[in-house]
Amino acid sequence: MNPIGPALAQLGAEIGRLTAAFGRRVDVGAMRISDRAGVLPLAEPGRVSPNGAARLIEAADGWIAANLAREEDQELVPAWLGGDVGAEPWPAIAEAARTRPWRGMIADAALLGIPAAGVGEVVCERLHAPLIRLGPAAARPATPRVVDLSALWAGPMCGAILAAAGCAVTKIESPRRPDPTRQSTPEFFQRLNGRKAELAFDFTTREGRGRLRETILAADVVITGARPRGLASLGLAVETLMAEKPGLVWVAITGYGWTGPGANRVAFGDDAAAAGGLVGWEGGAPRFLGDALADPVTGLAAAAGALQALEAGGGLLVDAALARSAAAAGALCGLRASA
Repeated sequence: MNPIGPALAQLGAEIGRLTAAFGRRVDVGAMRISDRAGVLPLAEPGRVSPNGAARLIEAADGWIAANLAREEDQELVPAWLGGDVGAEPWPAIAEAARTRPWRGMIADAALLGIPAAGVGEVVCERLHAPLIRLGPAAARPATPRVVDLSALWAGPMCGAILAAAGCAVTKIESPRRPDPTRQSTPEFFQRLNGRKAELAFDFTTREGRGRLRETILAADVVITGARPRGLASLGLAVETLMAEKPGLVWVAITGYGWTGPGANRVAFGDDAAAAGGLVGWEGGAPRFLGDALADPVTGLAAAAGALQALEAGGGLLVDAALARSAAAAGALCGLRASA
């Protein structure tokens, strides 16, 4: 049984209704993009995430989830803990956490950009992503043009749904940093991106960043999976772009929301699920309930938000946050936890 089934069903039904109004009803279930079973080697969930990258660790006053999915995260562990950790980081993290408050551990990780969260630190009961007015509205285009700058799962999932609904979606990547799923899960990559056109811009060059800006201003919807800080490093000021292009919809998929103290925190699907309390409990200890559960919920919430924003004439930012989506799914499915 899927622990987030009711949340996926509710959002899927909303997407069906919204896409039917566009003239092409989308059945999200038939797209097979809500889970990675069969395309990625996954273990049974427990204290270790099914993909093996994240772990639940007991701190002095609660539980944390840490995710070392990227090589750079593992390299930063000594700085996080304040000392050498040896060849295997997890025993050192567990040892350090035993004597440290969870909030301090998370604050230190956030400063370094390591994905880590307190279990149940985020509370939210609203499954739908908030819409923030940042620009003027305009007439809805007959065939919306979508620029998908995201990678991995939630953002590409949103783009896949918009493509299935009849939007003209273009996936843009930097050749220096392509979407990791191209190599890690090519079959799943195809499900998420097979209906999209593709472009490659070198974001490290002035020319590449200029072409990117021009492409965004020619679009009706932009999907990003970067934090505000990351977009600023590309010379993209979202508020300015939306003021320049009436009717633009900006789908911002982040870990903890576009605004507020967590806006620049890094998060992935497993640690964000734990942040939202989307875990099970056995003998007073939390365990993961599935594979990166925050991702599919957020992808659906982002797509529903994009469709709602288009219906309203745009000029809106869809604030789709992984941890908040996980918390809302947990509340809907009767799962709650506190750090």
